Amino acid sequence: MYALVRSLLFRLEPEAAHRLTLTALDGAHRLHLTGLMGEAESDSAPVELMGLSFPNRVGLAAGLDKNADHLDALGALGFGFVEVGTVTPKAQQGNPKPRLFRLPQSQAIINRMGFNNAGVDHLVANVRRSRYRGVVGINIGKNLTTPVERAVDDYVTCLRKAHGAAHYITVNISSPNTPGLRNLQFGDHLNGLLSALKEEVTRLDAELGRRVPLAVKIAPDMNRDEIALVARTLAATGVDGVIATNTTISRDNVAGMPHAHEAGGLSGAPLFVASTTVVRELREQLPEMPIIGAGGIDSGVRASEKLQAGADLVQLYTGFIYRGPELVGECIRATGD
Repeated sequence: MYALVRSLLFRLEPEAAHRLTLTALDGAHRLHLTGLMGEAESDSAPVELMGLSFPNRVGLAAGLDKNADHLDALGALGFGFVEVGTVTPKAQQGNPKPRLFRLPQSQAIINRMGFNNAGVDHLVANVRRSRYRGVVGINIGKNLTTPVERAVDDYVTCLRKAHGAAHYITVNISSPNTPGLRNLQFGDHLNGLLSALKEEVTRLDAELGRRVPLAVKIAPDMNRDEIALVARTLAATGVDGVIATNTTISRDNVAGMPHAHEAGGLSGAPLFVASTTVVRELREQLPEMPIIGAGGIDSGVRASEKLQAGADLVQLYTGFIYRGPELVGECIRATGD
């Protein structure tokens, strides 16, 4: 059934199809139909990680529901956790359109959205209204107009506002669509940012009486030495987890395909090997740190391979767009203990 629906949706401009799909999903949820689409019930045992109890190992990655406008409907598909955002302190339009491109031959997407969102206050209000009872992560970033040198101010602002609503918070320093953002992944930039955020989250935890883990989302476009450098900083600053990975700027696996020349981050099946390599390298460097594997998961087999590489949890995004709700249940079954 979803294959037929997808064929119709793919005749529309990608952003229009995205909006229509989420609106329809909201309608189905109001009619109590979303449980029929996915894996509403599962025999998977809860997974304890970062001090949280995840109903299963399969989550939705940030980017699909940037403002938490559709959290209840998406959560009803069976995800053990849903990450919303990326959100910035102030609302922003993102990059000019067109900025989203399908590569169906390779089950991939290129996007250069540019953190388009309605602002952190809007997102937090939606999360607080939500009835979703799974784990909610809030993915935070910086506004386009904020210089990289002052990026920490934006992240701290988002952290303070999101802390009371999130189960965990993800620091997005790896999107290729905000100029200079990926510079925050290395050296003094990364150490300074994470040290400041860890200090602030520790203060907030004590003040509000609830612990909110801090995770960091990194890029796949790093060599072994760069991964080791990032891993050392993650360990030294005491963050609670790492998400590997964001989209890639590489076009090696889609060269010559329509839209492959478009600027932006590539996600989907062509990302699987690179992102899984980062997971494996991180696990060698950080044997005890929780790792969430993302990138190229389009089947239960792929989800299982992420765990074999060292991930504790997995996140879906592009595979979910191409496969639909059935992928959620398939991955839950494949990753169940």
